[in-house]
Formats: sequence, C-alpha cells, structure tokens
Amino acid sequence: MDYMKDVISFYKGKRVLVTGHTGFKGTWLSKILIDAGAEVTGYALTAPTEPSLFTISGIAEKMDSVIGDIRDRETLECVFKKTEPEIVLHLAAQPIVRTSYQEPVYTYETNVMGTVNICECVRKSKSVKSFLNVTTDKVYLNREWEWGYRETDMLDGYDPYSNSKSCSELVTHSYNNSFLKEMGIAVSTARAGNVIGGGDFAQDRIVPDCVRAVLEGKEIVVRNPYSTRPYQHVLEPLFAYLMIAKRQCEDISYADSYNVGPNECDCVTTGELVTLFCKQWGEGLTWVNQSQDGPHEANFLQLDCAKLKKLFGWQPKWHIEDAIAKTCEFTKIYRNAGNIEREMEREIQEYIGV
Repeated sequence: MDYMKDVISFYKGKRVLVTGHTGFKGTWLSKILIDAGAEVTGYALTAPTEPSLFTISGIAEKMDSVIGDIRDRETLECVFKKTEPEIVLHLAAQPIVRTSYQEPVYTYETNVMGTVNICECVRKSKSVKSFLNVTTDKVYLNREWEWGYRETDMLDGYDPYSNSKSCSELVTHSYNNSFLKEMGIAVSTARAGNVIGGGDFAQDRIVPDCVRAVLEGKEIVVRNPYSTRPYQHVLEPLFAYLMIAKRQCEDISYADSYNVGPNECDCVTTGELVTLFCKQWGEGLTWVNQSQDGPHEANFLQLDCAKLKKLFGWQPKWHIEDAIAKTCEFTKIYRNAGNIEREMEREIQEYIGV
C-alpha cells in the first residue's frame, strides 16, 4: 500500500475541482485532498441530507466551497475560469435508485446533462490535465449472472438512475473521442460498488437506515435481505479515484474505464451486512425482514476488478467486517458529540498506513 503515500504527495499544491463535494463521498474525498495539501474547490448543491457529513465535519472553511447546480453550465464555467483546475473529479449526481423512479427527469438532467456540462467546461479549459467521471457498478446490463462484470460488458442500466449513469459513461466517451484526447487531456471513468462508512445519512440506503434506527432507538427494517452487492468502505474507491487521476495525469495511456470494488469474499447479501452491523454495534440490536412492494432493483451484482489490480497494483485494504466496525465506531462518536473531523483524519491516516 506504499503507493497511497505517493498518491497523497502527488496532490500537494495541485488545483483540484470536486463536483458533488457536499455529499457523503464528496466530503470524504475533499477531506483527503485538503489534508494532502491540495488547493480544493468544490461545486455542488447544498448538502443533500440533514444531518450531513459536510456540515458536521467542518471542512467548508478549509476549501473553496461553491454552492451551485451541475445543470447550470454558465456558473460552472465561471468556476473553471476562476480556479483553473488541473484535475477534475466529477461526483455530482442524483445517486438514489428509488428517487430516480420518483423523479426521472431530474435524475436524467442531473446525471446526463450534468456530465455534458462538466465535459464542456473541461473542453473549454486550458488548465485541466486529468478528468475522472465517477459513475457506478449499476451501469452494466444486469443479467443476474454469478460472476463479476468487466469493463468491456454492455452498458444498459435498468432503472432511471442506473441508465442515466450508463448515458453519462457514453457522454464522457464521446467527448473524449471527439475533443479531449486530441487536446492531451486524460479522461477516465470509474465504476464503483456500494460504499459504506461513517457519516452517510442518505435515504434508501441500508447502512444509513441502520444508523438512523440505532440513533432513534428503533428496530432495523430490511426490505430485501437477499440481494447481493459489492460493499466496500468509502475510502477504498476514493483512493482508487485519486490513484487513477494521478497516473493518467502522468501518463495518458492509463486513461480508460475502471471497475472499483471489493474482493469476492466481501460481496455479501443485505441481510448478512445488517447482521454484521448488529453484531458489531452490540446493545442487543436486531433487524426484521419486511419486504415492501417497490420498483425493480437488481438482485445480484458483482464487479471484476482485475484490470485495476493488474495495471495499478491496487488491492482493497479493508474487508467488509472492517468497514462495518469503522462505521459503527464513527456513529458512536457522532452520537456522543465527538470530534468528527478528527475521526475522519484518524481513519484516513490508518488507511494510508501513517
């Protein structure tokens, strides 16, 4: 894992733009970059949850935080002109499957046209050297088969969220082939599995549902305990994103599409995940299976990450048990009004191996 220290040192003094910085992953990513000494600008809507990790971490004062809509290209272009980013990490999205059924137009506007807008700003920029679009493992045509999807498999997400992310991939590929590659700008997409970790308060996600239940003293309700997902701690994909953006900045031949997920042993069912959470939390915590009629969601999903491992020497560091343990520890610190920023620093340093 020595490469992670090299990744951290690379970003010192770099001008980095992070879209979606007020979200769960965006906040953790911004914190990593701030601690690394990067000049970080964030562009996003206000934090999507209450409470939010962005607010309780207190990192807004340590970065240039711009509140704006990714659908607003004019404002986004002004941010590019003002900050002249060298590296752009695009995380802004409407990320919830069930919400995408309720608000499909908003989901497509944000995830597709938002990608068009960021790609157009990169095209017009004279400073960007490396651009990474973060999508999802759900971009693939899900055939419910028993092996991991590879980067060469067909893109065709089923629900509006997944499909909009498939479209986001195609938009990025088109801009790269039509403009960005010839300009010498390195472009990649990263398709990550489900992330968990401290500070996620999103709706309709299983671990945040567990967190809300324990904070409110309620029983955990699981609507689909038999679905299998590639769960991983949030720091796993974030360091992979930074590694990809760094490497392609140094050598454009590394620009490509990459899966980022856990090893097969850490792809578990939702029921197994919640059981791990209850065991780690203690206090007699339990869960109940309460199936609900709802929109279609994939039952089995797994990624083949051999490409990232072979080309970059990347390996996941924390198993699912570690990820759950750290989530529970973080949540108890939050419940007891502890220092969230310090806990984030501690976990990042532990992950790096400092």
